[in-house]
Amino acid sequence: MKIDIWSDIACPWCYIGITRLEKALDAFPHKDGVEIAVHSYQLDPTLPEQYDGTEIEYLSSRKAMPEAHVRQMFEQVKQTAAQDGVTMNFDTLVVANSRRAHQVLHAALNADPSGDLMRRLKLALFKAHFTDGASISDPEVLVTVATEAGLDAQAARDAIDNPQRDAEVTADIRRAAQIGVQGVPFFVFADKYAVSGAQPVEYFEQALAQVWNEVHPEPTPLADLGVGVASGPSCGVNGCD
Repeated sequence: MKIDIWSDIACPWCYIGITRLEKALDAFPHKDGVEIAVHSYQLDPTLPEQYDGTEIEYLSSRKAMPEAHVRQMFEQVKQTAAQDGVTMNFDTLVVANSRRAHQVLHAALNADPSGDLMRRLKLALFKAHFTDGASISDPEVLVTVATEAGLDAQAARDAIDNPQRDAEVTADIRRAAQIGVQGVPFFVFADKYAVSGAQPVEYFEQALAQVWNEVHPEPTPLADLGVGVASGPSCGVNGCD
């Protein structure tokens, strides 16, 4: 069963939502049969490589909200994240364009088509951005985080501002627009069922079980027909043979 995920590294609810999905997967009995595909998305592609101001100042300006309201909102997100074992430090967060980080993520996918490396790197980038106060547009930061996640340093460095990797990021974002993604995180189960937002772990557990059972239905037991008994034409709920 495949799960496609669109998210942005600069999105706190993406960090929380993906963490919750990972927790649900850890308890899922068919975890090894689930394939995760990570896709790029940018909430604000117009951001400079690094914004000269705090996250509170940035969001207050972008959303035309009082800074006090933004600070209160961040505190609520911080407390929610803590309940999921995620540390968010909005006071030290470096506001930066996430494009280069997405390019490096696609280098990870190129190096490991299974998507496992890309998935590890995505979580590592979330931590670098929200917990460690690192700039996700800084090439040296990106190379360090990528190599710690398991990507070759040169592959990470070559991905930054690389036209091919950038085209792959663009393709992800265009695909999101085609399927109607208007906010992230956005999850698509088995190319069929969409889940929007950072849902509770229990919700993801139910979704995993329900979609898995639909994709892998239990076989219907066959009646013992007995020796010498042949089958013939029959009728069912959808009509007759």
